[in-house]
This record gives sequence, C-alpha cells and structure tokens, in this order.
Amino acid sequence: MAGRINDEDVKAVRDAVPIDAVVSEYLQLRNAGGGNLKGLCPFHDEKSPSFQVSPSKGFFHCFGCQEGGDTLTFVMKIDHLSFSEAVERLAARAGITLRYEEGGYNPAHQRGERIRLVEAHRVAADWYMEQLATSPEADTGRAFLAERGFDQDAARHFSVGYSPQGWDHLTRFLRGKGFTDKELVLSGLSQEGRRGPIDRFRGRLMWPIRDIGGDVVGFGARKLYESDNGPKYLNTPETAIYKKSQVLYGIDLAKKDIAKSSRAVVVEGYTDVMACHLAGVTTAIATCGTAFGGDHIKILRRLLMDNGSARVIFTFDGDAAGQKAALRAFEDDQKFAAETYIAVAPDGMDPCDLRLAKGDEAVADLAEPRTPLFEFALRHIVGRYDLDTPAGRAAALDEAAPVVARIKNSGAQHEVAVQLAGMLGILDTQFVVKRVAQLARWARDRGGKGPAPDDRQQRGRGGGPQQYGSAPAPASPRGPALNLRNPVFATERELLKLALQRPELVSPAFDAYGLDEFTAPVYAAVRQAILDAGGAESGVPDSQDYLVRVREAAPDDTVRAMVTELAVEAIMLHRGVKEVDENYAGAQLVTVRRRAVERRVREITGRLTRVASQGDPAELASVQNELWVLQQYDQALREHGAAAL
Repeated sequence: MAGRINDEDVKAVRDAVPIDAVVSEYLQLRNAGGGNLKGLCPFHDEKSPSFQVSPSKGFFHCFGCQEGGDTLTFVMKIDHLSFSEAVERLAARAGITLRYEEGGYNPAHQRGERIRLVEAHRVAADWYMEQLATSPEADTGRAFLAERGFDQDAARHFSVGYSPQGWDHLTRFLRGKGFTDKELVLSGLSQEGRRGPIDRFRGRLMWPIRDIGGDVVGFGARKLYESDNGPKYLNTPETAIYKKSQVLYGIDLAKKDIAKSSRAVVVEGYTDVMACHLAGVTTAIATCGTAFGGDHIKILRRLLMDNGSARVIFTFDGDAAGQKAALRAFEDDQKFAAETYIAVAPDGMDPCDLRLAKGDEAVADLAEPRTPLFEFALRHIVGRYDLDTPAGRAAALDEAAPVVARIKNSGAQHEVAVQLAGMLGILDTQFVVKRVAQLARWARDRGGKGPAPDDRQQRGRGGGPQQYGSAPAPASPRGPALNLRNPVFATERELLKLALQRPELVSPAFDAYGLDEFTAPVYAAVRQAILDAGGAESGVPDSQDYLVRVREAAPDDTVRAMVTELAVEAIMLHRGVKEVDENYAGAQLVTVRRRAVERRVREITGRLTRVASQGDPAELASVQNELWVLQQYDQALREHGAAAL
C-alpha cells in the first residue's frame, strides 16, 4: 500500500482545484444567490435543485439528502474513490506531484486501483490512436472512416484508434509501461489466454468511451475483417470503472453545450455522434451497447437542470428495431422534466448516412424537435387497432388513455387527451378527457404516486436551505430534526454559520462560548468541532483549511453533515438589516449569550428558593451574589451589546 499523502500536498490539491470547476463537470450549476451555486443533486433523485456549492468556501451541501463536503469528498462520492485516489486524481489534474510520508514519492504500482485502471485506458487510447495514424495495417480502418466521411482530423478529434490483429501487441506495450497482468485483465483491455493475457480487441476500429469527467473508462470496437468471428461491435466488459448503463458516448464533448442550450440529442452509434458533432450538432450523445435507461437519464437531468425549455431529441432508425427503441425510451419519459421528441430521418437513414447523402444541413435539420415522444407512442398504439369499429376504438382508448394519464403536466395532459380523441375518431372529446383525468386521479390515490407528490415535497422543502418559519427538516435527515420556528434554534444556527463562514466577524468572542450556550445537541456538537479544530479565530487566516479541519474534527457523519450544511447555507439577514457585518454578528453573539444568561438566571432562582427554605445563611448569600452578578451582566448586554461580551 502507498504511504500516507503529505498533509501539505493534500491542502495544495484542495486549494488548486476549485470545487465549482469539478462539480460542473457532472451537473449544471446556476446562481443561487449569496455567492453560491445550485444544481440537481447527483446523489439522489429530485425535481428541484437543492444541491448547493459554495466556491468561496470550497464546500458543497445537499439540503435534500444531506450529502456534503469539500472537493475531495465530492470526487470520492461521485466516482466511488478512496481518499488517496481522489487526491491523486485531482493532483494529476492540477499538475501537483504528491509526496508520501512512507517511502518518498509514490511509485506507480502503489497507486489506487481506479487510478491505475484509468491510466491504463489513457495509455491504451493514445497507443490505439498512434496505430491508426501511422500503422500500414490500419489502412483498412482509415478506409472505413473515409467511406463514412471522416478524415484524419475527425479521427483525432474523437480519439479514434486501431487495434492490430496480433494476439498481444497492446498487452506487451502496457507491460512495458509498468502495468501488471492482473491490472490488464481487471481493466478489460486484456483477457486470459492459454499462455497468459492476450489483447481483448484485435483488428478493430477503437472508440474510447469517456465518463462525464473526461477519463477513458472503456472502448467500443468495430469489426473490420470478415475473418473476425466476433460481433459487429464489441464493448469493454463490465469493470470497476466501466458500467455500460452509466456512460454515454460523447458526453465529455457534449456536456457544456447540453448545459448551455438545455438540449440533448440521443443517437444510436459512435459514428452517428461523430456525424452530428461535425455537422454542428454538438449536443449529440449515444449509449454504449445498451438501451437508453434510468441511469442515462440521471446524467442528462443534471446537465439539463429540468427547466421548462429543456429538450431531449431521440433519433432512431425508422425500422422495427428503431421503433422498439423509441418505445423503450418513452417508458422512462416521465423521469424527465424536459420535453422529449423523436426524429426519424428520411428513408430511415441514421445521422452518419444522412450526412453522407445530404450533407451537414440535413443532419442539423434532423436534430430539430419533431414529433413529441408521447405522440409517437400513441400513434404506435392506435395504429394496431381497427378504428373503423366501435370495439376497435374502445380497445385503443383502453390502452392509450393510461399513457396520456402518465403525463406529468396537467395542462399538457388535457391537450394530449383532446389529440387522442381526434386520433381515435371519438367525437365526444370530453369523454376521453374525463377518462384520462380519472385514470390519473386513480393512479395518485392508489399508490400515493404520480406527478404531483414529488413536486409538492420539493416545494415544501423550498428546494434548498430551510428558511425561518419553514417546516421542520426533511424526512429522514441524518441529523436531529430542528424546528426553526423556534427562535432559540434559529439564532444559534445563525451564530454557527457566522463562526464557520465569517469567523473574522465573531472572533475572538465566539471562542469563549461554552457548549451549554447551544441548546440543540447537534449545534453543541458543531461548537465542539470548531473548538477541536482550533477555534473560530484560527479560521481567519485561511477559511477553507479551517472548514476542512472542522469537518475532520466532527465526531460522526451527522455532525459532519451539519457542519457542511451550515458552511454552505446563506446567512439570513433580519428585516431592516442590509449586510453581514460586525454589527449583525455582534447582535447574534449577544442574543445567544443573553438567552444562556436567562437560562442560568432561571436555574439560580429555583436554587435560591430551595436554599432559603433550608436556612443556610452562607450558601444563601453566595447564591444571591451569583444571581446579582448575572442580572448585572444581562443589563450590560442589553445596554452595550457586543461591547459587554
């Protein structure tokens, strides 16, 4: 195992890679106010964005599922990496050479498994590209691309390569680069042969498949020779870094334009993606040997942000297989807030063939929204029945009405019901509309499901931080439920937010506050974590490093999540207060202290009654004196504010 990474290097990595730059590679972020950014959480399904990023603090936090942390935490969670693997990945991105406490610099064979597998794929992709560009044997591959309208510049842009026909060319090359046989087999680049590992891909055109972060995690390989008995397309098998249901070919190239335009075009193959991008449709992506499904939707939703103008256009062949694929896509349609459409090229051509036959403009025109996917599905259903007979129309209505009832937008649902009546030739439009509405209502009542509940839950949460006067925390939070209608909890929360986000405004007074001045147990635990991290005053010189120390000092995940939440949540200004300054911070300090004094006064008043009944003059005088001191202190706080602390 590798030694422990030098702490200074870990800090350098955190400082060098902005958290918003990392997070925005996986989801679209928009302005949330107060210097924060927001997006759809990548760690749970949600309709409205409750995931917030604070670039100035280097933290993220989801107010829905309570996940949170710094840049390293995000990379660990999103890509399922260990701490050292996340540091190594970001260090490579930032060009930082890591030092290890044991054994000096990290030898290549000691790096984390995922890092090693990704590195093997990167080296393999470069080698395959070189083979395509320079090897005489690759003439077949170059001719294949040229026949489809792709020159060498296009091949380089998409990193297309060629795998030689020999048994172990790549395997021997990667061995020479220090990779072990075990790593090559685990990566899927090699497979076990009779006498050891051999190349998995031989004599094929190679398309590198990258994850949304840009790392090569697998390959799609196209057969070139008749002597090849394998399938037409052969993909990397499932590995620790490659899950075909969780990757989209071209997403690394398309993600920025998808987020910018709120549009994605889903095609069926690697050459279709190439044709679309070269024709100017730079939002095109494709699945990798599997049907478009729920995990693919999650990737797109994070980029599209589910705004009302978002569009997803599916292009499928006009044959039976293409229609079947379109109907499978429609099954997941309601998981999108985006509008979904289907586009079928003239004569059933795919984008690659269309570009060859009619040019770039025809491909760009194909990618414009055509037929709504629900309309395509309805026409497919209706087309199977004899609409000239009452029985045929009734049977078609029985199958089609539940499809319309699934449409989440009630206004759109009504309009489509009217369209369905027209398709079926039913003159009594209101009969169809009422039938659809009844089915939608039954679906909601029967299972408590349907389009409305998710939206209501999000609106109840505000899609973000709890506001004062809001409902209690979301169901099943990791921390104790806190009712922020309670002004005591609310003020304690604000003071802790100040201590984490603006330590210069509350230091050094805050560091003299005791745990008992925070009545909510989780708030007291956060106060202890700040103390264990060196106090709020230690955060003044370097706030990001301070927040990392506080999180590390938290005793468990519940407190750690609360630290992140308080570090990211906007500071709530009271009515009439225009900015977060020393006066505002002083008011919070005084309010929390005065309430603590008031609680102590009540305790001593009760004790005074008990002592008076016992008749001990000395103890009575001591208690009376303590009570007088507290009352004088409370008066000073009332009259002089923070100056009396």
